Amino acid sequence: MVAKIEQDHQRFRQIVKGKIRKDLRKFLTRRDLIGKEGKGIVSIPIHDIDIPTFRYGDNSSGVGMGEGEGGQGSTGGDQPGKHMLEADVTLEELADILADELKLPRIEPRGQSKIISVRDKYTGIRPTGPASLRSFKRTYREALKRQLMLGAYDEEDPIIIPIKRDMRYRSWNEVRKPQNNAAIIYMMDVSGSMGDQQKEIVRMTAFWIDTWLRRNYEGIESRYIVHDVAAKEVDKQTFYTVREDGGTRISSALNTAREILDKDYPASQWNIYLFHFSDGDNSSEADNRQCVKLLQDKLLPACNMFGYCQVASSYGSGNFINVLHEAFPGSDKSTGHDEDSPPIITAKVNGRDDIYDALKVFFGAGR
Repeated sequence: MVAKIEQDHQRFRQIVKGKIRKDLRKFLTRRDLIGKEGKGIVSIPIHDIDIPTFRYGDNSSGVGMGEGEGGQGSTGGDQPGKHMLEADVTLEELADILADELKLPRIEPRGQSKIISVRDKYTGIRPTGPASLRSFKRTYREALKRQLMLGAYDEEDPIIIPIKRDMRYRSWNEVRKPQNNAAIIYMMDVSGSMGDQQKEIVRMTAFWIDTWLRRNYEGIESRYIVHDVAAKEVDKQTFYTVREDGGTRISSALNTAREILDKDYPASQWNIYLFHFSDGDNSSEADNRQCVKLLQDKLLPACNMFGYCQVASSYGSGNFINVLHEAFPGSDKSTGHDEDSPPIITAKVNGRDDIYDALKVFFGAGR
């Protein structure tokens, strides 16, 4: 019976995943999905799937089947209701669905990671230890062996009672293990032309970027920078809600990112991902040139990828994406890069439906 229930559960999970895969472009733009993120699990509303129910035998007669009087002042409908099921899905499962549908290659971390994590690994059994580490199976086995040797085991009444000398406990050692770590720095233009709609698109795009990268790395650290003519590091909540006014100087964000990398994330020890979101307006051609120089000399040599996402604004889009295309030929494509080409990729997002294509552009190269 247990095996059958597990079988049915697995089949239901496959149906849910199939539904998500079929409607992935729509799921990528669900703000309620992102709002329910927490502890590695999100609750996704699934339409058009029958909710699993228990079914009983023939109920054609019995209590409650007689003619009754309807309630006063109301009439019941004669059509079945539309049900919506919320399915809990792990972020790892979402990332795998994303990878399958977009045909994303697994990311190959750069170089040899030098970050060491220390973990407790259970390596054996010992006769002493705390109660929390008691091994029931091994304790039971020791008690059974003792009773068999003493002739105290009764096949007709097989009662196994462990005594103190039968107790067994798990033992552990500290294991030092290299692990692949990644740092993600998100940068966003928060000048007046970047409104709430643009920030929502940024938030959804960043959520899926984060989901995919966490599937590929054991350790992730995320940092957030906002800027107009000046840049500052902020926390995640501020990143998605702050709104300022004034002009835009993109180089201020790139300089702040460089300072964070120099201080906390040496390229020899970290896989580094930089993402900048803007409507493409910049203060001057001089600042465009400064941005290109910062990228060429400081940021691109240190990172796995620099992703620039230009978000359409109601005020019109600027020219910065074209500046990058001219300075870094091939940056508008996710394929065709070799190891010597600059790791810069650009994408345009005019609306929510373009998030799907932007993710495919950013990670299609498997960087």
